[in-house]
Amino acid sequence: MTRFLCIIPLILFASAASAQQPGHDACARDVTRFCRPVMNNGDGAVLACLKQNRTRLTKGCDKVLTDHGQ
Repeated sequence: MTRFLCIIPLILFASAASAQQPGHDACARDVTRFCRPVMNNGDGAVLACLKQNRTRLTKGCDKVLTDHGQ
C-alpha cells in the first residue's frame, strides 16, 4: 500500500506537494479498482492502465490526467 501512495503523484508529474494530493485523491480509487494487478510494475504501467480504462474512470481522475497532458 505504501508503494501505491507514491505512484499517483509520480505519474501525474506534479511539481508541488499541494498539487500532488488532489491528483492522488482523485485517482486512488480508480487505480485500486482497475489497475491493482499492475501496481507493482511501476508508474508507467499504472499510467498505461489508467489510459486503457479511460472511459471507466471517475470524472475527477479523468480531469487530473487531462490537466497533466495525459
